[in-house]
Amino acid sequence: MSAIGKVYLIGAGPGAQDLITLRGARLLAQADVVLHDALVTDEMLELCPQAEKILVGKRCGQLSTAQQFINKQLVDNARKFPLVVRLKGGDPMLFGRADEELRALEEAGIDVEVVPGITTALAAAATSKQPLTKRGVARSVAFFTSSTAPEHTEHAAIPDTDTLVQYMGGREAAATAERMLAQGRRADTPVLVIENVSRPDQRILRLTIATLAQGLGSTHGPVLVMLGEAMKRRAHQAADIKASTDIAPQRQAS
Repeated sequence: MSAIGKVYLIGAGPGAQDLITLRGARLLAQADVVLHDALVTDEMLELCPQAEKILVGKRCGQLSTAQQFINKQLVDNARKFPLVVRLKGGDPMLFGRADEELRALEEAGIDVEVVPGITTALAAAATSKQPLTKRGVARSVAFFTSSTAPEHTEHAAIPDTDTLVQYMGGREAAATAERMLAQGRRADTPVLVIENVSRPDQRILRLTIATLAQGLGSTHGPVLVMLGEAMKRRAHQAADIKASTDIAPQRQAS
């Protein structure tokens, strides 16, 4: 019986090929097989031309590979290959279903290591030049998502922080804005919406919670929503983002 291989859970970062870590790129170049998310770009997969590539994508609103099947794929491939990579968009440890995969590998006695990646919120803050914290304005940040497991039908509580970052926020952002208004947040609280962070087709919109509550128009990629006073435009940012032509808000039907 051949020796069991090792699995690496690697964060691919927000999308741009050169935003993966050096360690992650090095391991991709050595991998025998790479199981990757739908959000991992073709350019990122160019870093592992020698590897067998298996798409195990999970996209909101689309067919996805069941998590239990992904876990089995990881275990089975580790029993066949020396170096297996599970490549995830962003960082594996934030909204990456890492807990399920780590437990499956540990229960099977397979060695596993996590290689962090740049999570989308940090890349979004960098590309928009909009810090998530600001002295005297914002000293706390929370990342959250409205996506829940099938058995959890209730909305998660909105974190009480100065800056709020909603992952996978395209469909749920308007509902979040409505809930924040109902909780007493100012209607003119600044909001930054970024689609396809760090990619060539990245789009950015500035608006307010009141406008966001009316809904977003059509989007074609992952959307991140950042809310709070730290998102207020600085004086010299007057021309850096087009507020009305990128992602057009769409009023919800009453």
